[in-house]
Amino acid sequence: MARRACRNCKRIVEKTQCPVCKTNDTTTSFQGVVIIFDTESEIAKRLGITAPGKYAIRV
Repeated sequence: MARRACRNCKRIVEKTQCPVCKTNDTTTSFQGVVIIFDTESEIAKRLGITAPGKYAIRV
């Protein structure tokens, strides 16, 4: 199955429903991936990410 990005939280998911925000609004059209391990990092703060995981940069 293709990777999809949630349009709401930008998390990269495998299914059509996002397990984090429970929305079905996902797409296969996204650009760039960032993997966040530390939510206190400068990149996580700039992107507004509060949970570790894989995120799309542009959806």
